[in-house]
Amino acid sequence: MTEKKQILVVEDEIVTAMDIQRRLKNLGYDVPVVVSSGEKAIEKVKENHPDLVLMDINLNREMDGIETASKIHSFSDIPVIYLTAYSDDTTLQRAKISEPYAYLVKPFKDRELQINLEIAFYRNTMEKKLKESYEKLRESKKWLEAAVDNIADAVIATDQNGIIKLINPIAQALTGWNKEDSLDKTLPLVFNIACEDTGKNVDDPVNKVIREGMFYGLADQTFLITKNGTRIPVDIIGTQIKDDMDRIIGVVLIFYDIVERNRIYEARKSH
Repeated sequence: MTEKKQILVVEDEIVTAMDIQRRLKNLGYDVPVVVSSGEKAIEKVKENHPDLVLMDINLNREMDGIETASKIHSFSDIPVIYLTAYSDDTTLQRAKISEPYAYLVKPFKDRELQINLEIAFYRNTMEKKLKESYEKLRESKKWLEAAVDNIADAVIATDQNGIIKLINPIAQALTGWNKEDSLDKTLPLVFNIACEDTGKNVDDPVNKVIREGMFYGLADQTFLITKNGTRIPVDIIGTQIKDDMDRIIGVVLIFYDIVERNRIYEARKSH
């Protein structure tokens, strides 16, 4: 059996408050308590953790409904729907600042009330799921960055437009570009590569990855031109980054210095 949604009603007109409580119960919601002040509303939210607050804006107390909602939002993400007999622009502008889920002008029909409540519940659920997904994504990103930072090869990742989104310490050391100056820059600015024989720029690695899916090497011999102009022979591997829908959202380039390998090769050729 589905548990009833619990709603806290904040209304200082006792007759109106009882009427709203009755109507909510008839609609299938749980309304265990009705309060008449902002102070009591804050107290009950902390004690009972209701699913939603129906808040009268014009509480005839020291703290009105808008101030009360702002204080509640300082410690809770509970949705708030405002109730008021007034709909002037000044009140609306003040109410918007506290980001209510809806704004009902009295008198309102039961159907209107129910629709706004269900939309608020749905929106709140989606926002929580998005927040959870964001937290998981942020945690995954931290794990990925930690892993990439400890890889012995140089790694640069870009989005599908070739904008750098990740560069590990080895890549920073080889290119001469630090992380702060590299992120959100175009790839050719930081990863400047050319053909060893001609000195001309080689095929754009981002385009090559997107076109071919994966590549190993861009030319027979390529070198990286560092920030200070030094030329370093490198081997390069490129592969795609895809989302859950199999859409390309970026590329990863792994490259490494092959000076020592070339030295050994030349030494063997001479014998």
